[in-house]
Amino acid sequence: MAAALIWILLVGLLAGLGDAEAQQTTLQPLVGRVFVHTLDREAALRHPEHVDVPPTTPVTYHAHLRGHPDLPQWLRYTQRSPHQPGFLYGTPTPEDRGRQVIEVTAYNRDSFDTTWQRLVLLIGDPEGPLLPYQAEFLVCSHDVEEVLPSTPASHFLTALGALWEPGELQLLNITSALDRGGRVPLPIEGRKEGVYIKVGSASPFSTCLKMVASPDSHARCAQGQPPLLSCYDTLAPHFRVDWCNVSLAAARDFLTDALVTLLVPLLVALLLTLGLAYVMCCRREGRLKRDLATSDIQMVHHCTIRGNTEELRQMASSREVPRPLSTLPMFNVRTGERLPPQVDSAQVPLILDQH
Repeated sequence: MAAALIWILLVGLLAGLGDAEAQQTTLQPLVGRVFVHTLDREAALRHPEHVDVPPTTPVTYHAHLRGHPDLPQWLRYTQRSPHQPGFLYGTPTPEDRGRQVIEVTAYNRDSFDTTWQRLVLLIGDPEGPLLPYQAEFLVCSHDVEEVLPSTPASHFLTALGALWEPGELQLLNITSALDRGGRVPLPIEGRKEGVYIKVGSASPFSTCLKMVASPDSHARCAQGQPPLLSCYDTLAPHFRVDWCNVSLAAARDFLTDALVTLLVPLLVALLLTLGLAYVMCCRREGRLKRDLATSDIQMVHHCTIRGNTEELRQMASSREVPRPLSTLPMFNVRTGERLPPQVDSAQVPLILDQH
């Protein structure tokens, strides 16, 4: 028990020292824009100044949201191997606005040193025009770690700009194909996991991109034929894009749909109400017209039946008939008790006895 308490105190002391020495970095991700942060190996290894860091030193990381065991839902961590850099990447949503603190622990696998780093994320809204035209491409020639650095990402946007209408392109999201249900490739040289890259722009799609995403192009892909690509593939050979998995999304104005959905039923209900009101209020024949259209014999017959019915009702309400003696209670002269009439069950028919 004492050993356990000493261990807990040591862990708490080390954690406090780590928090005191933790480096803090402030970053500003934008809602709807891809965020990529490369974890610094130089700071993690803690080498003295003017000393080069050996590139073969293995370092691994563990990142989590402060106060939680995992990262936020929009943020991912990836590292191919301890000898390669680690990345935090993702696209924040409007619900993620505000301040988030990410705590990163780096482990030196050679010296077993541990360092802490604190990333303060101030998530805000992007400036500039909206990006209503968005397209997503499946790049089969790369892994997600290979497109997260800024250089490959900028090369992809530059090559894609030749297939788009003139305008600025921005990265919106980067997702590994494994996170979309893709299979892990065989350990063969040249096989990659694949990565989905989502791009947005304020400029409309080109005719080439519209043709690639057309139903005719998808039909050709379903039959194993190449898609309809009317322009030169400027992304090749550096980026091998699966043109059968290109999806385009343009912003729609839902005001017209909302008005049609609401106004059409209201207009139909109004017309039905007016028609029913006209039939009930403006097309009434009236009692006089009804009586004139009815034959005299039918009217006399109806009045006779109605009069006789009323007369029978009056007679039934005013009659006074004494109750039958069989229903009256019997009176005992000696005791004064009232008893129900005694009936000989042997003389009563079977059906009445059952009742």
